[in-house]
Amino acid sequence: MRPSVSRAVVLLIALVLLTAVPGPALAAPEGTMTWGVHITLASRWLDPAETEGIITPFMVLYALHDALVKPMPAGINTPSLAESWTASKDGLTYDFVIRKGVKFHNGEPVTAADVKFSFERYKGAGAKLLKERVREIQLVDAGRVRFVLKEPWPDFMTFYGTSATGSGWIVPKAYVEKVGDDGFKKAPIGAGPYKFVSFNPGVELVMEAWDGYWRKTPNIKRLVYRSLPEETTRAAALKKGEVDIAYLLTGPVAEDVQRTPGFKLVAPRESQGTFWLDLPDQWDPKSPWHDKRSRQAASFAIDRKALNQAETLGFSYPTGSLIPRVLEFSKFFEPDPYDPARAKKLLAEAGYPNGFDAGDFYPWPPYFSMGEALVAYLQNVGIRSRLRTMERATMTTAWREKKLKNVIVGITGAGGNAATRLEAYVSRNGVYTAGVMPDVEDLFQRQARETDGKKREALIHQIQQILHERVTHVPIYELAFIWGVGPTVEEPGINLIRSFAYSAPLEDLRLKRP
Repeated sequence: MRPSVSRAVVLLIALVLLTAVPGPALAAPEGTMTWGVHITLASRWLDPAETEGIITPFMVLYALHDALVKPMPAGINTPSLAESWTASKDGLTYDFVIRKGVKFHNGEPVTAADVKFSFERYKGAGAKLLKERVREIQLVDAGRVRFVLKEPWPDFMTFYGTSATGSGWIVPKAYVEKVGDDGFKKAPIGAGPYKFVSFNPGVELVMEAWDGYWRKTPNIKRLVYRSLPEETTRAAALKKGEVDIAYLLTGPVAEDVQRTPGFKLVAPRESQGTFWLDLPDQWDPKSPWHDKRSRQAASFAIDRKALNQAETLGFSYPTGSLIPRVLEFSKFFEPDPYDPARAKKLLAEAGYPNGFDAGDFYPWPPYFSMGEALVAYLQNVGIRSRLRTMERATMTTAWREKKLKNVIVGITGAGGNAATRLEAYVSRNGVYTAGVMPDVEDLFQRQARETDGKKREALIHQIQQILHERVTHVPIYELAFIWGVGPTVEEPGINLIRSFAYSAPLEDLRLKRP
């Protein structure tokens, strides 16, 4: 054998031996991470088809399910179950190529038929608008699906591929058809990083790591979401080590956790959740809220700075805008100053020198202390109301079904952009829209068809300007959603996905190793 050949053979053998040596095995999922969540867990949050126009269901969806495209650390429209997506130049078709080898928890492959089925059964936020604008869904083959629109719609991927809706999250067609919608909520099967173990409605959801998840095997073996609506109970459970993360801590409770050695407070760097007063009775000519001056009075009655300090230690951002600044196409307005004398003057000009009875006041669960403060601010200028607290899932259902009147504290942390946010609250298709203004609706439909970005932004800004001038809502502040994090947590998952309020991606979370 010639020397040169011999050396080549030796090198080849060495390379084969080197590549054959196994590297360090990936660590199997270990441990349990438990959250004390601030709301009563609802069974409908286990099913993407019923996703409301709020961010809460996504704390569950990111665990059990997966979407073709979703917000991730890489960006707002990150390919997930789809390995890629493309839009045609004319803006009429969107093609998705399903990632090879992705499966549901029962071992069945994710196919184009599942994508079509999931979209057609979707009935949550944005469903009516999506189905009005999608002409058909074509199954090109088992691994490729095409959405064909009736006309160009620049917001299709914002509605379909972000947390503005749950329409892009995929469920197994054969399984859902076998067990039915109710059966699916009792034992959901998804394609996410965690499998369903058990659910005690309103009490606790338990999930276990799935080693077949396409992106990576999760680091933590078991996740537990425990409903602890009472803030002091959540904080006590955190300090005792019964939960590792406590969502939503405010005021003195948050300060106490902050002072406790080994514990820390964290919050998203940006907020896509805005609090406001929703006044559905303004559309009734007989209601005091029908007069813009009454709505203005409510705004001047609120000391946003003091409320922010008391509730969120000053971390939130007072605002006069319905749309938070982090969302594309948002237009910021300075908040009204705290001026109770001006509020009383406005009420007198509106014909209510002694104020008026505003009926029931519904605070957003579980921000009940905030609700009490707002009731007191309004009472101080003569707007009298009665605090009525509800559990969150019950309240969102009642609000969506137009059963709530008087005064509602609204908030949503759903993603998307200013247009998707406006769709839910002011457009004729909006799940929470109380009244439609023809000029605003015309502008909304025009911006939805406008493909020029600058012209579209101008139309969306015009809508926000009208809402601000007419005081259709009373914005309060962009919420700083404060968590308490215990000493066992290495990576809680905050700020990994821009502006997302909860822990995610859940497969990236880590506990500290003993």
